[in-house]
Amino acid sequence: MSKQVRVRFAPSPTGPLHIGGVRTALFNYLFAKKHGGVFYLRIEDTDQNRFVPGAEQYIMEALEWLGIAPSETVGKNEKFGPYRQSERKDLYKQYADDLINSGWAYYAFDSSEDLDQLRKNAEEEGKTFIYNHSVREKLDNSLTNSAEKTAERIGNGEDFVIRFKTPVNEILELKDIIRGDIKFDTNLLDDKVLFKSDGMPTYHLANIVDDHLMETSHVIRGEEWLPSMPLHVLLYRAFNWEAPEFAHLPLILKPIGNGKLSKRDGDKMGFPVFPLEWKTDEGISSGYREKGFFPEAVVNFLALLGWNDGTDKELFSLKELAEVFDLNRVHKAGAKFDPEKNKWFNHQYLIQQNDDDLAKAFAPIVYEKGVDVDYTTLVKIVASIKERANFVSDFWELSDFFFVAPTSYDEKASKNWKEETPGLMRNLIAVLNTIEDFTSVNIETIVKEWMTQNEIGMGKVMQPFRLSLVGALKGPHLFDIVELIGKEETISRIEKAIERL
Repeated sequence: MSKQVRVRFAPSPTGPLHIGGVRTALFNYLFAKKHGGVFYLRIEDTDQNRFVPGAEQYIMEALEWLGIAPSETVGKNEKFGPYRQSERKDLYKQYADDLINSGWAYYAFDSSEDLDQLRKNAEEEGKTFIYNHSVREKLDNSLTNSAEKTAERIGNGEDFVIRFKTPVNEILELKDIIRGDIKFDTNLLDDKVLFKSDGMPTYHLANIVDDHLMETSHVIRGEEWLPSMPLHVLLYRAFNWEAPEFAHLPLILKPIGNGKLSKRDGDKMGFPVFPLEWKTDEGISSGYREKGFFPEAVVNFLALLGWNDGTDKELFSLKELAEVFDLNRVHKAGAKFDPEKNKWFNHQYLIQQNDDDLAKAFAPIVYEKGVDVDYTTLVKIVASIKERANFVSDFWELSDFFFVAPTSYDEKASKNWKEETPGLMRNLIAVLNTIEDFTSVNIETIVKEWMTQNEIGMGKVMQPFRLSLVGALKGPHLFDIVELIGKEETISRIEKAIERL
């Protein structure tokens, strides 16, 4: 690429960051890293009515947690600052005026009531009202008012907006990196508002001006912005600026049925759609961080929503993703969200974690249960169960028998407790009492030798043995359990099982 790659993620601080927005940020980050470019974050807060306190901080914290923090943003390397649009509002009016002066835009004085009535009239006739070339010469704007009258009305403080004057009778032939060649008929486009009566630019004007001034080379954004592409390209033409390259990412779809993934889908099926927890007066929306997902797992499953590297490989580090990422391999079709597959990804990252780190994460859960356990033992317990877990929060259910003797026994498993079982279990206690080196390998060797010498079938001892210690036929390697709970506790549990079963 001839010029430096500069890409941006430009969210509005109107609430928590949806997982679809996170993927957009991730793809921009990967593209920048792949090409040795810059990934920057711009906060598009021109719509003050929808501004939500705390949302901007949330966005930044989420990107930090995921490991995809921008190189430039509010308060960080502000090479083209400010990076918050509300702090740039003074410069947008100048560009709106430039469009007025060059004939690419015009003032419009139509009231919202008048426009609502026009829409209603069109609906009654089975039509759709579009403010464009077909009606603009008949409405209340600077195209139908003289220059003197227009200036007088503005001088008198009348409310106005500035609208883009869309060209007529033109087929725009545009290129999208993901979707290829796309055609738009300008006669079907409306004259979008670029500047509002409150003195703030709309998304369209601010976005184009900022992308140009911040030297954005590629605009990688969601599919929902595809209908805005012709206006944005025309704005670049109107300003006589070189347009960036565009790439519109496919939607993230519901796990079941059609349509875009929403918070409602997450609430209904019990999975997060936000990276971090979000609290409001109405309640708490769960986040992937608080649900126990590793950020690496979230990045990994998001990267594969609508993209792959052309192989069957599924597990990628962030560094590997940056090396192989290619926009040409992003699919056009929407990608179905799979909460169960996401758990699988988290499991893969969990089993790669250091046992010591996992024990540190598990310790508060254990101590909260009122259990006092030696930390070295806790590390060994974690090592023995993590293969069966998706989250650290699963550990207690998988390991509670290490800390607390069973008070009941699985009914189905109890059928393995036969008439001769108590006698065998007493003999087993005698064998265990003789063992000095109470380690898993040694205990297993001695117990199995005893069974072989006495021609006792494996199932006759091992299943009741496990049932005595665990209360069910589950858990890691039996002799690992024996070593970790110790000789005294092992024998105590067998004696209780003899008594109760």
